[in-house]
Amino acid sequence: MDMKVLVVGGGGREHAITRALSCNSDMRIFSVMARKNPGIARLSERVLLEKETNIPKIVTFATDCRVDAAVIGPEAPLEAGVVDHLEAAGIPCMGPTRAAARLETDKAFCRRLMERHGIAGCPEYRVCHDPEEARRFIEAYNGDLAVKPIGLTGGKGVRIMGEHVDVAGAVEYAREIGGDVVLEERLIGEEFTLQAFVDGEHLVPMPLVQDHKRAYEGDVGPNTGGMGSYSLADHMLPFVTRSDYERALRIMEDTVAAMRNEGTPYRGILYGQFMNTREGPRVIEFNARFGDPEAMNVLSLLESDFSAIVRHIIDGDLSPSHVRFANRATVCKYLVPEGYPEAPVTRQPLTIGDYGDALLYYANVEERDGKFYTQTSRTLAFVGRGETLEEAEAIAEKAASSVSGRVFYRRDIGTREILEKRCQHMKEIA
Repeated sequence: MDMKVLVVGGGGREHAITRALSCNSDMRIFSVMARKNPGIARLSERVLLEKETNIPKIVTFATDCRVDAAVIGPEAPLEAGVVDHLEAAGIPCMGPTRAAARLETDKAFCRRLMERHGIAGCPEYRVCHDPEEARRFIEAYNGDLAVKPIGLTGGKGVRIMGEHVDVAGAVEYAREIGGDVVLEERLIGEEFTLQAFVDGEHLVPMPLVQDHKRAYEGDVGPNTGGMGSYSLADHMLPFVTRSDYERALRIMEDTVAAMRNEGTPYRGILYGQFMNTREGPRVIEFNARFGDPEAMNVLSLLESDFSAIVRHIIDGDLSPSHVRFANRATVCKYLVPEGYPEAPVTRQPLTIGDYGDALLYYANVEERDGKFYTQTSRTLAFVGRGETLEEAEAIAEKAASSVSGRVFYRRDIGTREILEKRCQHMKEIA
């Protein structure tokens, strides 16, 4: 039986979502995106090129196409209330309502929810709405802080004392963004990502992934939206113990329960960004959708029918038996324009060579007359899958090196060397 699904968003994450949906031959895909993603467009029956926050246009398109459900990729349309409006039009969604999406879109709400319900993993924090209040707290605090704008930042808006800024720089940054900040104790450890499917009550986890935010090899340079990521065949990470994993999963389960108890049930994808510290996992942030690039790792391993998972989330009867991932490792390497993220070169041609067994996901790239051109952000990504991390990395590396043009990527992502560096760091802080 045909199922019509609308996918909102046009990045690498949404191409991964669309590809996973397309594995079901009965799936008919419709898409909305601000710029044409060639990978998504090729899998879609109809495409609306429109801002992903233009809710009236999205709802009209969805109703005209008579879609059965919608899957929301990015955070901006969630904050704009796309789920509320689509569901009011009779179109169920895999994605949280505007109120539930505050877990990501309002950092103050997230921290206060965790504190109110006694949820573990919450760092010490202070919410400020005035630059002078922020200044006084920063200058009086005995230690380093993370300075976070309360709202969305696209993964690039956090400044960390001792890493990005000193005390004066933190004060100045808080002043620049108007004083609406959450000031949190700086967490020391190794980051990991735990994503889960959530139907409002039940939560089914996905394989652990580690993302790489820094632009250049060796984890140096400015933060980006993510230069690549990896996962291991056992779905764990060697610097995350089974106890750490279970604690992180319990934090996410408790958060979903807290949202339900407060009358804003959470449905969709819950992304937990954790710092594994000496004391165990602490919550850096929650995201109300798949990560980009982490979606490409996990969805490339999904063996279950993704459209069936969407239906179970909508129907509220999701169970672990509905979700199965292959026991393989993955490595994702993003290619980005020269100068990214601060001054990316745009409209430059690139040529994709023989990328072998890797999966190719298009992101912020333009296709004209069969040729590809860079835009302002991450261009495309390759995912290698293998029985081991080394095998997956070799596949991704071969594919990424096949691309010529004014682009670059991090060759060290997914290497054994960088994984051992993570493990050593955890030993040093233990």
